[in-house]
Amino acid sequence: MTGYDFHPEARFDLDEIWEYIAADNLDAADLVIADVFAALDALVPLPQQGHRRPDLTSRPLRFIRVHEYLIAYAPNEKPLWVVAVIHGRRSPRVMAAILRGRE
Repeated sequence: MTGYDFHPEARFDLDEIWEYIAADNLDAADLVIADVFAALDALVPLPQQGHRRPDLTSRPLRFIRVHEYLIAYAPNEKPLWVVAVIHGRRSPRVMAAILRGRE
């Protein structure tokens, strides 16, 4: 038991991230995904450590950054619910739309 689970589309986010990076460097792709899982493991005991993004959502989600990616998660859910893993340089408008689509 990991203490967290993924929205089905968040799992797809991870697959896309891995495939994109792996096209250039398999080791880097593995490292980024491993770092995402390590960050999630660290969140489980202290889920409130992330920051809020009221510019992206009014929901009580929190966000942490891992490499160039924002992980959006619901800190009050048990297990911790990962809503999305989004590249941090995407337009805030696009990020907000992704999050709205995953309510």
